[in-house]
Amino acid sequence: MSKITSLQVAQRAGVSQSAVSRVFTPGASASARTAEKVRQAAADLGYRPNMMARAMITGKSRIIGLVVAYLDNQFYPLALQLLSKALQEKGYHILVFSASNSQGAAEEVMQELLDYQVDGIITASVGMTNDLTMRCNVAGIPVVMFNRGQEGADISSVTSANKLGGKTVAEYLLSCGHRNIAHISGWSGSSTGRDRQAGFCAALAAAGMTPQVIDGMFDRETAAAATRTMMTGATPPDAIFVGNDHMAFAVLDTLRHELGLRVPEDVAVIGYDDVPLAAWPAYNLTTMRQPVNRMVEATVNTLLSRIDDPSTPARRIEIESPLIARGTTKGPIT
Repeated sequence: MSKITSLQVAQRAGVSQSAVSRVFTPGASASARTAEKVRQAAADLGYRPNMMARAMITGKSRIIGLVVAYLDNQFYPLALQLLSKALQEKGYHILVFSASNSQGAAEEVMQELLDYQVDGIITASVGMTNDLTMRCNVAGIPVVMFNRGQEGADISSVTSANKLGGKTVAEYLLSCGHRNIAHISGWSGSSTGRDRQAGFCAALAAAGMTPQVIDGMFDRETAAAATRTMMTGATPPDAIFVGNDHMAFAVLDTLRHELGLRVPEDVAVIGYDDVPLAAWPAYNLTTMRQPVNRMVEATVNTLLSRIDDPSTPARRIEIESPLIARGTTKGPIT
């Protein structure tokens, strides 16, 4: 069976072939009556537009590559869902790739995306080397880093205000009366982990305190092991700031079900992200809420502005996060 062409659709709908092309081109002008006739004819014939052929003609694929390091953290499936929806509403198609933070894996995925001739790339918690950044710039493909920043690179990024968030956590725990505060940080190889730790430690230093810090690697098992180390030491902390909610759930499980400790009576716990599970009664976690809707909107707007005008300069956007007080800390519930 031969493939249905746009010419056949045009003949069935009684319109020109160029009208069919306009109907299936996002942003192109076509009357409601023409669009209705064309779409009905296409449905009757089983026609689907050839997006790759159109990309060769227009130089635009209408495809955005989304690259994510890992999906264990509940924050990322939610963010990817919102990013996909926002981009699809703008007429773009989505290719999702998974890549580890190792340089070789990231380079391999980026090369695949370049081969697909995507119009732009969003990386979610994936690092970019200067070499990768340069290759994307040479190819004319804009990149926006979501929930990750990079110093010294001509690349746009959208994050929460992580240093301010860490500072907010420290000041909140101090206001609750805690004086032996520890931190299970996010991966030190990521800007988010480093910035949250920096803001937190700077605020405690201003109060004359130096917290115990263990790198939790954004990993549940690593965070659980860090909890055991802290709580079985000579001076166990009375509060723990955990670098994200994904790790904080493991910390809470270890404290309550393995070590038999009460939260927050024996030790308070605060996370970062405010994923849906944080509000469930089983955890009821105090946390910093990442403004994911605003972050997604800023990411999409930044990427599309650079697609429309490649001369648009790179932007680094930080969006403030509110603290959501729940039952794992001693302060008033918000």
